[in-house]
Amino acid sequence: MTAIRQRIPAGVAVTAVIALTLTACAKSEEGTSAAANTGPAATAASAQPTGTGCTLAGTGYPKIDLKTAKIGFSQSEKEANPFRIAETQSIKDEAAKLGVPTGNLLVTNAQSDLNKQVSDIKSMLDQGAQALIVAPLNSDGLQPALDAAKAKKVPVITIDRKVTSQPCTDYLTFIGSDFVKQGERAADQMIRVTGGTAKVAILLGSSGNNVTTDRTKGFKDKVAGTPGISIVAEQTGEFDRSKGQAVTEQLLQSHPDLTAVYAENDEMGVGAVNAIKAAGKQPGKDIKIVSIDGTRNAVKLITEGSYNAVVESNPRFGQLAFQTLQQFVDGTPIPPNVIIADDEYDETNAASKLANSY
Repeated sequence: MTAIRQRIPAGVAVTAVIALTLTACAKSEEGTSAAANTGPAATAASAQPTGTGCTLAGTGYPKIDLKTAKIGFSQSEKEANPFRIAETQSIKDEAAKLGVPTGNLLVTNAQSDLNKQVSDIKSMLDQGAQALIVAPLNSDGLQPALDAAKAKKVPVITIDRKVTSQPCTDYLTFIGSDFVKQGERAADQMIRVTGGTAKVAILLGSSGNNVTTDRTKGFKDKVAGTPGISIVAEQTGEFDRSKGQAVTEQLLQSHPDLTAVYAENDEMGVGAVNAIKAAGKQPGKDIKIVSIDGTRNAVKLITEGSYNAVVESNPRFGQLAFQTLQQFVDGTPIPPNVIIADDEYDETNAASKLANSY
């Protein structure tokens, strides 16, 4: 089944409905749900229910009360960028809204260390966590932690990055964006703002996760149909502003004819702006910039004319994650993927939508 996506404007509340899919593995077929969206919370796309999904009865997991249970949240990276800050805060805010006692929400940060994330998850299990929300550092490598959770019959929801393990077997479900589609939308914006003629450098995200792979694939596949656009360089900036700036500085020296930058997150894109200015050129004009995330810094730069477009990747998973957990413990079948609907910013709407950025 192909998901039917529907954008839900910020500020519109809708009834939560989990849509089901027949597939039991994380492939291109996507189970999706619609969820309440108060302000800019992550909102799922919509689809028609077509079968059964993962159930509490099917897994044999115990029924828990989320208001009194211990819930663990494993953050993957230090909160030094807007995405991670907003993501963690969203989990904390939703827990507080639901009345989860402060001591019952366990929060850890792996500081970009995979071994630490495995250790963090096992530690939360040892502290009695009865459900886990995990933002994986990498797509591979978390199996020991997932196995530990499964052994204790603790459901795990993964958010923002997929893992290569099996949904409903090793973890419950994935909640996040369609990263290939994000790359395609970034390519559409790049084609638009350059008029279909550009020499583009790609600032790749960190290796080892599906976000980088998919955002790269979506962009490349889409621009391949525009002969006037050529990709002249690809180099990782590790989703980091300072590294994105350093890489762009190098690329401007090795490719003085560069006319556009596709950054796979806003932090690298903002770093590129700094590098372009330091080179005596005008970002957004001499060199077009398109990126993915939706941070306040990048969207504000659009309003100032120093940036061209941003495809949103909404980090506010709290409401949707807790709703999905609640539906699972209530016996509602849960699909292997809950794909959210992301917004988009450009010169036509950045000023009016600035408040929705993070």
